[in-house]
Amino acid sequence: MNFKTKEKKRGLELINRGFFDGDTGGGKFMAGKYPFVLQDGLLNLYPEIRDEVLDYFKQNNIVWWGGKYPTGHVLSSQIACLNHLFKLRYEKDAVLNLLKTVSDDFTDVFPIAENLEGYIQFEAVGGKINFLNEGNNTRGSSCTSVDALIYAQHRDGRRFLIPIEWKYVELYGNEDKSAGRGGEIRKARYIDLIKSSRYLNEKTLICCWFEPFYQLMRQTLWAEQLLKHQPASFQADDYLHLHVIPDGNAQLLDKTYPCSKKGMVATWKNCLTNPGKYIVVSPEQFWSKQSKDTDLYHYLRTRYWQVK
Repeated sequence: MNFKTKEKKRGLELINRGFFDGDTGGGKFMAGKYPFVLQDGLLNLYPEIRDEVLDYFKQNNIVWWGGKYPTGHVLSSQIACLNHLFKLRYEKDAVLNLLKTVSDDFTDVFPIAENLEGYIQFEAVGGKINFLNEGNNTRGSSCTSVDALIYAQHRDGRRFLIPIEWKYVELYGNEDKSAGRGGEIRKARYIDLIKSSRYLNEKTLICCWFEPFYQLMRQTLWAEQLLKHQPASFQADDYLHLHVIPDGNAQLLDKTYPCSKKGMVATWKNCLTNPGKYIVVSPEQFWSKQSKDTDLYHYLRTRYWQVK
């Protein structure tokens, strides 16, 4: 049984227990109805953040994954990211503790200017100007974005952008995104940026047209272009790219990718001029310095974490 199947089973068990405020599942997803999709997507969010998340997305003109309302799909990584991080966004020490799970070099975090600003920004696109030849910046849709962003200070005084990509049950085939008419558009957008990048090496062009490296390539270029152009509210000296992935998702982490004949982490680190700028962390580890005496801790542990 692969990780996605196990987590689907967990979700169904939680639905049957009434975990989602009694929602019985069977909700709509794309063209069908499925037992692991809640009828009311709002109940997919941790109860204490529901109204505020809706307000945050509305005030910042963010497009929800799959539509105009939170998805009821209990395996959504967007929902998982919000459930883990949204309640912490006003808590400076809590956000700094997230970073301290991956590095002791960060000494402070700063609020990011937006409507309902906090110490974490969600569906970040880096301001109004798109620097990746993708057209307009629309948060949550049709351009490169990151699931969450933290703005932090290093102990040496430099300010860092910390883009965070959140995965849950994702796994990928071997679709070549450089093929066909769409591929020509993608190559026209990104090849020159890749070739001139300080952070991506020549091996990137072998693997970056296949997921998840296509997304990681764009997010690395995104961070690099923000550092280069210094748009308002995103002025920084350096970046650190975090990839939050459950340890159990072997179909993503341990797959032997055809472009490299290696696993995911080794493949992507091999594409970077400085492999230390990319860190993979599990949700449990990322949350490990938070208080365990909270309702949110128990909610996350029950719903998501790989408890042994």
